[in-house]
Amino acid sequence: MVEINWTKQSIQDIDNIANFIAKDSEKYAVVQTLKFFESVKILEYQPEIRRIVPELGMSNVRELIEGNYRIIYRVKKLNLIDILTVHHSKRLISNNPTFKRKNS
Repeated sequence: MVEINWTKQSIQDIDNIANFIAKDSEKYAVVQTLKFFESVKILEYQPEIRRIVPELGMSNVRELIEGNYRIIYRVKKLNLIDILTVHHSKRLISNNPTFKRKNS
């Protein structure tokens, strides 16, 4: 089984998303937050089954789609992945601070 490590950035992303949704509905903010954590459980057994992030082209950086969001993660080892960021699919990945730091 694979260990899933949520980075500080990914937790901050979820907090920001939840706060935004909560402006309209606290209930749906909680529902969406739970969906993020539930959806990644499949990665415990199949971390490399998801598609490579096309904008990055790195074989160890992949994404899991949850509604309008891309949960982007890096396979560090066969038994360890890092959730790097939770990114809205309508936004450019190049504007995400997780990847700006690496490309600067």
